[in-house]
Amino acid sequence: METETTTTTSTTSTTTDKTNKKNYQKKSDIRAKRDVPAGVDMWKPTPLKRDEVPKRVLYDESSFSTVFPKYREKYIKEIWPLVEKELVEHGIDCKLDFIEGTMTVVTTKKCWDPVAILKARDLIKLLSRSVPFVHAKKIMEDDNNCDIIKIGGLVRNKERFVKRRQRLIGPDGATLKSIELLTRCYVLIQGTTVASIGPWDGLEKVRKIVEDCMKNIHPIYNIKELMIRRELFKNDALKSEDWSRFIPKFKKRNVQSKAPAPKKKKNRDAPSASTIFTPRKEDLEMESGEYFMSKESKDKKKKVEREKKQEEATIRRQQAQAKHYIAPAEKEFVQNAAAAAAASAKSTTDTLKNIQSNINKNKRKDIDSSSANDFIQGSAVEQPIKKKK
Repeated sequence: METETTTTTSTTSTTTDKTNKKNYQKKSDIRAKRDVPAGVDMWKPTPLKRDEVPKRVLYDESSFSTVFPKYREKYIKEIWPLVEKELVEHGIDCKLDFIEGTMTVVTTKKCWDPVAILKARDLIKLLSRSVPFVHAKKIMEDDNNCDIIKIGGLVRNKERFVKRRQRLIGPDGATLKSIELLTRCYVLIQGTTVASIGPWDGLEKVRKIVEDCMKNIHPIYNIKELMIRRELFKNDALKSEDWSRFIPKFKKRNVQSKAPAPKKKKNRDAPSASTIFTPRKEDLEMESGEYFMSKESKDKKKKVEREKKQEEATIRRQQAQAKHYIAPAEKEFVQNAAAAAAASAKSTTDTLKNIQSNINKNKRKDIDSSSANDFIQGSAVEQPIKKKK
């Protein structure tokens, strides 16, 4: 009987779950079918005038404070009167503390807009994030909102982070300017944050571009998509159609510069590097049997080994010293002497032959130059000898 009761309870629980799911699906379908009325912009805020609000709205004091860096102290001090003038119109008081380095905004009895204190909080946040007051005061308008995107923890490597942050700015700030024009937002990149001021739909686009850029997706792809959407929105014929066929789809490609190295097959039978251990001193002593010897026998063995090493060292030293006193072999000396004698005899014979050949050449020259008049007596013309005065 117990088993039967458990089965019935389980079946009832499953049926109730199914009915709940069906009801939830019906409600979600009804919500999806509800169309937005024509001419109504869901992003546009409803304006609030001072005459429409009762005399006193807030019965309790609300305050927000923000810390600002030291390098912003001089600028904030200069523009603080303008900040006070801007917030007094909304019934909000502001305080500046240079000792603690904080800016504080507080509601007063004259505050007629409950959202004004939140706008004032965003204003001091933007001023602390290096946004100029000219752009920061736009946050007090109903149409504008702000978004501070933290990008410091999205990329680990510092060099890579700096390169990707520079992509958002682009050459001469061209990329940043195009983002501002397409999203209708003011964007400022400072340190590890990106501050943006503008309408809600534009802030969503800015956040997507910034986060994608930190994920190594270039901003130019999102900018192209926004430009295409902008042109399609202007066309009345394509307003109500699906735009997915017009938007380009970019695929990520990883181009490998080098071919992957072939993996070496591991020999399962071969011992790994972790299993090979160097033998201990005790293991080596056990192998040699020295571990089981007594202390006296160990000392005796060491003494014998030491004496043996000393004898070998003395023999090597004596042999090295005796090398200097060993005479060279006689055979080598005789061979050297015979070779020297043969070389000297050869050189003398060559010189004698050269001398003899030179003499014979001179004799031939003398015979050829002599004529027949040299052998006839009186043929030579005697020249008169001049007497010296």
